[in-house]
Amino acid sequence: MIRHSVIFTLTFLKNSAEEKAFFAAAATLSNIPGVLNFEMLKQTSKKNNFDFGLSMEFESQQSYDAYSSHPRHQQFIQQYWVKYVQDFLEIDYEPLQ
Repeated sequence: MIRHSVIFTLTFLKNSAEEKAFFAAAATLSNIPGVLNFEMLKQTSKKNNFDFGLSMEFESQQSYDAYSSHPRHQQFIQQYWVKYVQDFLEIDYEPLQ
């Protein structure tokens, strides 16, 4: 199992129409084959400068790779992520067994 998490800050004002559109587009990523336990998250702590997170799981490296190269994911990256994410941290990890 691989857990893919991205923690980020957007260029939009909080609660703006643009922010809502970004998350509506992000929600469609959950429909890509192989995506499990998709979550959209809001930061509640002041321990860092990030505001939001997306988290999802994949059964295998193969399913994660298929997601990464999926046209819908690539479109989201180009249409939303590259343009509107100010800063981010990406973590891909698996359980220690």
